Amino acid sequence: MTRRETRAVTVGGLRLGGEAPILVQSMTNTDTRDAEATLAQIRELAARGAALVRVSVYDQSCAEALRALVDQSPVPLVADIHFDPELAIASIENGVHKLRLNPGNIEKKADIERVVACAKTHGVPIRIGVNSGSLPRDLVERFGLTPAAMVKAALRHVAILERLGFFDIVLSLKASDVPLTVESCRALAKLSPYPQHLGVTEAGIQGMGNVKSAIGIGSLLLDGIGDTLRVSLSGSPLPEPKAGLDILRALGLLRDRLNVVSCPSCGRCTLDVAKIAGRIEAETQGENLPFTVAVMGCAVNGPGEARRADIGVAGGGANAVLFKNGRFVRAVPEERLAEELLAEIRLLSAQNKG
Repeated sequence: MTRRETRAVTVGGLRLGGEAPILVQSMTNTDTRDAEATLAQIRELAARGAALVRVSVYDQSCAEALRALVDQSPVPLVADIHFDPELAIASIENGVHKLRLNPGNIEKKADIERVVACAKTHGVPIRIGVNSGSLPRDLVERFGLTPAAMVKAALRHVAILERLGFFDIVLSLKASDVPLTVESCRALAKLSPYPQHLGVTEAGIQGMGNVKSAIGIGSLLLDGIGDTLRVSLSGSPLPEPKAGLDILRALGLLRDRLNVVSCPSCGRCTLDVAKIAGRIEAETQGENLPFTVAVMGCAVNGPGEARRADIGVAGGGANAVLFKNGRFVRAVPEERLAEELLAEIRLLSAQNKG
């Protein structure tokens, strides 16, 4: 697939947009005023693969806590601001790396102008976050809850920033309705050069929330649209980074993580595929391993998939057949299969580094 060309912005030490890798984000759900608890969650999200973390700033104490968070965070932080431009300014002055504003609830142009002037002075990009639940009333009355209303809300706010000479902009259009999200983002991509942040808002709990996000985000990524993303799940945010990384991995857009191909299993299966594949994923999580490993349970599709992978096994009888780079290597008993696969992965990794 071909990525859409976009302007690039700098967020902390990260490049977002342009030809930069697609970044996975998440958001804390702690009380931001509790800097210790919030920092612990930021660190855990970063360890799980979040390149950026957003925090809610809903009062002055939150804005003041940002200084300690910024100073100790392992990744750049984004301040999520609603209603109050003073909090946006305080967040910038306390070192936050990026702002997320919703044009539906900071409507006075004078307030936006003050925020933009501060962001320009400090070199802080602004994400214009349009949400279907908080669209400007006049646009809803005129266009209804449609992609046209979503896009016009974003472009209206972009025009204000551009008139002020501000171009470090990221855009996001989100709805809980997957088709509305996808159609809105596609329409915006034709009209704007700015990078897009992808997500399906209020997607739900793990399970259906993952499905909605994968369909919505995945559809856009296949179109070449998207420079950063968040899988938004109810409850703890800790599963979100992996969910986002899994979408990128499934589309071949994350080439520094192990891609495990495993069959769904049927009555022919001679291996405990889920157990073996699960152990491989668990013991290589977070490592730089740009390989494909196939764990296949029988001789129907197994040999073909195993040969196409960098390392693969196919079940059959008492032993599984091990392939490496398309060639048969040896037969391996099932009880040693996970260990031998892991050993081959480590060997291939060492050879690549050498």
